[in-house]
Amino acid sequence: MMGRTDTSAAAYAGIAPMADHLRAIVHKTLCSHPAGLTVDETCGIAGYPRYSLQPRFTELRKKEMIRDTGKRRRNVSGANAIVWRATILDRQEASA
Repeated sequence: MMGRTDTSAAAYAGIAPMADHLRAIVHKTLCSHPAGLTVDETCGIAGYPRYSLQPRFTELRKKEMIRDTGKRRRNVSGANAIVWRATILDRQEASA
């Protein structure tokens, strides 16, 4: 935790259990939508605000649990957004 202030360390300790829960929600939602979803679409389906779920996408990508499909769809702001897919779906399709 080098470089963290005492307040950021305390904030992280407080959010860590919730972050695990939110990562699971994102992953479960993506697993139930094989064509993939944007962050905004995932938030709408899961019923969580963007600020709660968006960081979880980065964490899941780093863990190689989700991937960028290469597709893009417009998000609520009108910008192109990445369509994400759970990598477990790729493995399931490959073994079928």
